[in-house]
Amino acid sequence: VQLQASGGGLVQPGGSLRLSCAASGRTLSILNVAWFRRALGEEREFVAGIQRSGDTYLIESVKGRFAISRDNAKNTVHLQMDSLKPEDTAVYYCAGTQGVLSTSPDFYDYWGQGTQVTVSS
Repeated sequence: VQLQASGGGLVQPGGSLRLSCAASGRTLSILNVAWFRRALGEEREFVAGIQRSGDTYLIESVKGRFAISRDNAKNTVHLQMDSLKPEDTAVYYCAGTQGVLSTSPDFYDYWGQGTQVTVSS
C-alpha cells in the first residue's frame, strides 16, 4: 500500500485546513489509519486515528477542533482541522496498519510522505 498525504499549507490562527491521505495499491478499508505530526525539534506525535470500524480517536489538545473521517469509496482518510493554533504547526503524516490502532509510530507499516502545516499570522 502506498499512502499520499496532501492538503497542508500556511494558514492564520483560527483558520482551517483539510488534510487527505489517499491510498493506492490496496484498499484503505483494510487498514487502521492514523495521523501523526512532528514539530521542529520534537518527536513524532499521534494526533488522530480511525479504525476500520469507523471508531475515531483524538488527542486531548485537538478535541473539538479536529475530526478524522474515512471515505472508503474514494480510498481516502481526511483530517479536518479547524480553529488552528500556532502550536499545531508541524509536518503531518498519515500512517496505516493492519494491526491494532496505536499511538506509537512503531506499529505502523505504511507511511505517507508528510505535508507541512504552518499556522502563523
